Amino acid sequence: MSKGADDVPVLVAQTGLLIGSRWVIDKDEIILGRGEDCDYHVDDRQVSREHARIRRTDRGYILEDLESKNGTFLNGSPVKSPQLLQDGDVIQVALAVKIMFIGTESTIPLSMSDAAQMGLGRLRMDDQAHRVWVGDIELDPPLSLPQFRLLHLLYRNPERVVTRHEVIEEVWPESVAEGVSEQAIDALIRRLRERLSDVDPEHNYVVTVRGHGFRLDNPI
Repeated sequence: MSKGADDVPVLVAQTGLLIGSRWVIDKDEIILGRGEDCDYHVDDRQVSREHARIRRTDRGYILEDLESKNGTFLNGSPVKSPQLLQDGDVIQVALAVKIMFIGTESTIPLSMSDAAQMGLGRLRMDDQAHRVWVGDIELDPPLSLPQFRLLHLLYRNPERVVTRHEVIEEVWPESVAEGVSEQAIDALIRRLRERLSDVDPEHNYVVTVRGHGFRLDNPI
């Protein structure tokens, strides 16, 4: 029986330059690596030319490391032998990129929090590299450290309101005891909104919930 369009597995990049990219596994075997002829090309010096392989078997999809220099990891553990992939498994290719394995396209989570964790929102972040994208456009120059800390706090908590106290603890941890003024928080929110509106003026990503705090509105 042939597989339908919604029955094929999907890889979703969660970090690195490819964050948010989706790759459909539409054949029996795919190769991930730095080589131009790989099925899924990861252009990073840490990645071997042919780094890892995912292949279909009677039991399901198997992940194998191809004797790469810097290793392949599954849910944080090094892949020493072929490993059977499960829905939601996270594959790490060296230190270059983390990729989530989704068993079928129809199982891709649609909640805001799950979508944010998978990098599927319009706004995407790479916390390790301190980079932010809105759509296909990277913010340049990068956000200041306070702006990045604030946005990352909202990004990690996409389905709830973040309080002003949480903002202070995240953005100015060394100043909690001394106190941070309401005006300083409001000014930081304003500057962050301005930076995001430079790229996407039609949408307000940082929403104020009066009397409570702030939340992220990140369309999928």
